[in-house]
Amino acid sequence: MSLQNRVDPFGAIEAVSARGLFTGNRGVIHNPDTKTLLKRRWTTKTWIVCNCSFRDRRRDVMGRNARSGNAGWTELFFLDEVTALAAGHRPCFYCRRPAALAFLKCFSDAFRIDAPKVTELDKRLHEERRASGGAVPTISNAQLAGLPDGAMVAVGKNAFALQGGRALPWSFETYGKPLMLTQLPAELDLLTPPTTVVVLRSGYQPVWHPSATGA
Repeated sequence: MSLQNRVDPFGAIEAVSARGLFTGNRGVIHNPDTKTLLKRRWTTKTWIVCNCSFRDRRRDVMGRNARSGNAGWTELFFLDEVTALAAGHRPCFYCRRPAALAFLKCFSDAFRIDAPKVTELDKRLHEERRASGGAVPTISNAQLAGLPDGAMVAVGKNAFALQGGRALPWSFETYGKPLMLTQLPAELDLLTPPTTVVVLRSGYQPVWHPSATGA
């Protein structure tokens, strides 16, 4: 049976077999004895995206990985970084430091903040991300062309990643055949937090799943 640790662009955590390219966490949100999620979906405002492999370290997924013998952080998995960003996560400064520094620099440049603090970035994201109670902006189809590559939108329960003027249908396993933006309805939900959208527009390049056409 698959563990409940796969994250979709809405920020929900589901039990499916596909793991994707990245892991990450929101703190300790599981019971290591049953390997099931607790009722809470985060214990920190620091939601990060991590490499699945780092310095040959091994972990018992959703087990007891802390030095104390306690749970340690709860491993979550994402199709790719585009998915993780839409869910409200950002690059980890420990295992993905170059990406994290690039993300923070784009944040600094976009908002004209000298020497921004990571805690400030995390606070903004926590207030905006859907899964932590942030309001999801509604946008018109006409606004899609102005969004940067890597932003994600939704039509009901269906998510789409924007790339090269097209919309790529998302699933836990892969991206589907691209659609023209005009094929999407007149109104959509913007899943990617507004702050992250601005960071993407400022030049941050997220990692795409190989199934994303042209990635």
